[in-house]
Amino acid sequence: MAENKNTANAHTSVPWKHIVGFALSIILTLLAVWVALYSTLDYNVKVVIIFIFAFIQAALQLLMFMHMTEGRDGRIQVGNILFAAFIAIVVVIGSYWVMEIGHMNHLM
Repeated sequence: MAENKNTANAHTSVPWKHIVGFALSIILTLLAVWVALYSTLDYNVKVVIIFIFAFIQAALQLLMFMHMTEGRDGRIQVGNILFAAFIAIVVVIGSYWVMEIGHMNHLM
């Protein structure tokens, strides 16, 4: 019976965690767009700032949307986060490297 009451309350409550996570994701995205389009910073500084925003947003989404705190007594699943971070770093740096090499070949 207690299980039915918990699921009933879960369906009627507002998902504040998801709303806050979504709002923070939008804010981080808009900050990255502002840095890229409207700031007068050097190109390399812009890239570093955008990478920092991307990693913060990835961590935010892992914690807010991917249920990383569920399971095993509510602790954060460190192994899964480290694996996700490794994959994200490989994909982002690999993509950036491929685009830079392609741009260099285009200029020649």
